[in-house]
Amino acid sequence: MIRADFHCHTLYSRDSLARLPAILKGCVRKGLARIAITDHDTLQGAELAWELDPQRVIPGEEISTLEGELLALYVSEEVPPHLPAMEAIERLRQQGAFISVSHPFDRYRKGRWQRQDLERILPRIDAIETFNARCILAEDNRQALDFARQHDLPGTAGSDAHTVMELGRGNMLLPEFHDASSLRLALKEAAIQARLSPAWIHLTSRFAKWAKRSGVFQIPA
Repeated sequence: MIRADFHCHTLYSRDSLARLPAILKGCVRKGLARIAITDHDTLQGAELAWELDPQRVIPGEEISTLEGELLALYVSEEVPPHLPAMEAIERLRQQGAFISVSHPFDRYRKGRWQRQDLERILPRIDAIETFNARCILAEDNRQALDFARQHDLPGTAGSDAHTVMELGRGNMLLPEFHDASSLRLALKEAAIQARLSPAWIHLTSRFAKWAKRSGVFQIPA
């Protein structure tokens, strides 16, 4: 059994300053055998992280669709934002990606889902994110878990880390896996090990946005 965190951001997301070497060192320190790099609407950070540690890194993307945010793993080709959800999903399925949705019922997130939109895509996705450590209210994660159980879908858990300190706050203990197909099987025996991050952690994302807009922080070339 290994520990995996299925939702993490790097400095290539607009709201994070986390550098790739620091993230990978944090994974070693916290015993995470797999980390999904899922930056907002870009594969750049995931691809660079995979080059640094291909055994640990799952290339992924958090994709902004017209209905809500998708959380895709084992992505080989970037999917652009602002597409209809079904179009984005079909692009992901063509490349054999694992498809989940991010924090579907978090009432404070711009990328949350309306239930009718989520029900429409259920036949084409693999899982629901049932624990996101950045949800401010535990009830929103419980609602996602209840929804997944009602529709017989597995759940994924992730820290949604935008800083190194958050890594592993949402993680899963599950059998070894190496691609989307084996992940689907491994999730049948998975257990969530998680705790919510403090609400103030969202201030780090606000600071990251300000630092990038103001030019205080620049992404290395």
